[in-house]
Amino acid sequence: MKTRFTDEHVIQMIKKQEAVEKTADVCGRYGISQGTVYKYKSKYGGMEPSGAKKLRALEAENAKLKKLLAEFLRLNDLSILRTETHTA
Repeated sequence: MKTRFTDEHVIQMIKKQEAVEKTADVCGRYGISQGTVYKYKSKYGGMEPSGAKKLRALEAENAKLKKLLAEFLRLNDLSILRTETHTA
């Protein structure tokens, strides 16, 4: 997902909103909806910027692993199909 804000910037927004500002004020300042603020809070709430970097790294690694698994399963299906056609 492409976003206008870095993870660190989102964490700053959340901290301001939780500390002193109303959600509507944060939305107006950054040009985002209340739903976006609450989505960010659910993902980054209580997190420090270093935690966001770790989260981003884990998400990237997870995406790579999912691609590898999909490729493995696709190749495995092909090899099973080849085996079935040769034995039939």
